[in-house]
Amino acid sequence: MDQRSAGVRDIARHAGVSPATVSRALRDGTPVSAGTRERVRRAAASLGYSVPVRALTVAVLARFPGRWFFAEAIGGVERVLSAAGHATQLHNVGDPVARAHFFTTLPVRGRVDGLIVVASAIDDDERVALDALGIPVVAVGGAMPGRRRIGIDDRAGARAAVRHLVGLGHTGVALVSFDPDEACGRATTRDRRAGWADALTEAGLEPGPVCEAGSDVEAGAAAAGELLSLPRRPTAVFAMSDELGVGVLGTLRRAGVRVPGQVSVIGFDGHEMAPVADLTTIAQPVRRQGELAAEALLALLAGDEPESVELPTRLVVRGTTAPPSH
Repeated sequence: MDQRSAGVRDIARHAGVSPATVSRALRDGTPVSAGTRERVRRAAASLGYSVPVRALTVAVLARFPGRWFFAEAIGGVERVLSAAGHATQLHNVGDPVARAHFFTTLPVRGRVDGLIVVASAIDDDERVALDALGIPVVAVGGAMPGRRRIGIDDRAGARAAVRHLVGLGHTGVALVSFDPDEACGRATTRDRRAGWADALTEAGLEPGPVCEAGSDVEAGAAAAGELLSLPRRPTAVFAMSDELGVGVLGTLRRAGVRVPGQVSVIGFDGHEMAPVADLTTIAQPVRRQGELAAEALLALLAGDEPESVELPTRLVVRGTTAPPSH
């Protein structure tokens, strides 16, 4: 029987399922068990029915799509999806109005087959909206309980950063933190702060000063100004991101503070600016996280059950950290 004469009913009889199940099984992203989908597709193949490959549309949610971390992750997602012939639909959910519009209109539009959420936590109402869609969701970084997550151990990475400083002999390690009240990044902020505290506690050291900033270079520059105004200046700074770290470096250098002679600085992420600034950092494979997230989503749409993945970080020592001067 060739493709022109074989139809859904023929495949249904051959596979021992209903025609409706055949229709669902031949479409990616529909609720059919992996075993049933495979049985239907084998039946279709045996009857000479060529299953058309449908181009999928995947929505990618990101708070700051123009920032380096988000752009790198999105680039990884897009590379995998484009290679497979699928489309990427980018949504900026950092803007409150755009975010509200996305979550109120998505359930009725039905225009996407799956979602990838990049370092953006989802609140209860938004989770209900996503659950109502019945489509796969994969997270890059952040925290989305019950969903596949591709990311790193932020706490362990921060712990490694501060251990590096402590190992050099620093005892007053300050923290330049993301804004803890920025809900979308709360999990990352919490974990990196915990790692900072872990390393100090295990070394028997008191926590240093904490400056709660934003997440960009300007916020890091302002935080360094706060540190310089303290009665006792710390000898080392752990910045929760390389962008914050670059801002800290700029302020210290403009103030005539020798780095690393008087203050050592370490960042986090492996940002493209870190080598230019000669910034010591904890590097993470951001683009690879995006690639793995896209692969996991495609696997879910194909009826597979991929595992969450935690990728390693690594310490990259450059010229902004050294033993404290005496």
